[in-house]
Amino acid sequence: MAIFHPVDEKDITRAIAGSFLRQLEDYAESDVIIVGGGPSGLMAGRELCAGDLKVLIVERNNYPGGGFWIGGYFMNKLTLRSPAQEVFDELGVPYEKYTDGLYVADAPHACSKLIASACDAGVKFMSLTQLEDIVLREGRVGGVVVNWSPIAHLPREIAALDPVPLEAKVVIDATGHDASVARKLSERGIIEIAGEGAMWVDASEDAVVERTGEVYPGLIVCGMAVASVYGLPRMGPTFGAMLLSGRRAGELALDLLQKIAITGGEK
Repeated sequence: MAIFHPVDEKDITRAIAGSFLRQLEDYAESDVIIVGGGPSGLMAGRELCAGDLKVLIVERNNYPGGGFWIGGYFMNKLTLRSPAQEVFDELGVPYEKYTDGLYVADAPHACSKLIASACDAGVKFMSLTQLEDIVLREGRVGGVVVNWSPIAHLPREIAALDPVPLEAKVVIDATGHDASVARKLSERGIIEIAGEGAMWVDASEDAVVERTGEVYPGLIVCGMAVASVYGLPRMGPTFGAMLLSGRRAGELALDLLQKIAITGGEK
């Protein structure tokens, strides 16, 4: 029978609070902040951390993964089309061929593997954290303004809690259909958001990956945020474009960081 080492309750509290606050202080300035911890955000983070960067994912729920956990219609199965199954090969996710070019996998297995891969790469997380605003200066997105997600469900007279800013050289909007970060620019009349169209899988997946990119200096959109910004069709419970769009966003962010390092912040 195992006998655990004795510890005091206060030590547990100090371990949690101390390590969290040290991480918050360290990641008050990151190389890249990714808003949204779904499949595209996780893939972007995994790609970026391969380059030994400080990458923080801000997630409004108390867990990362988004709709990747659920699959289609709460049936815990997800589909993806060729060539996206190659990502599952990298992650070690088992899948089955349903028909030519279409594969099916267990959503919880795929999601847990992707989360673990991002963590192993070095991505850090702030969960239960919602976007309130962006840091915007000299015509460039320079970070995000965040608060605790639960305050959104409290009366304003109770929840008048000031948010905190987090700086980053590059911000990635991986918030899905909401396109929450890009929408902050739209609300100020800086960019236009078309709103996503009706479902058309064939057109949507290719277009989402192709249009993944910088919508404003310092801000990259990926995943379904791309569809919302550009008025592209939605794709439903098939996730290949989410994975490949996230990977492309990571690659583009690396390119931006290199340009910033060369030019001192000016593109």
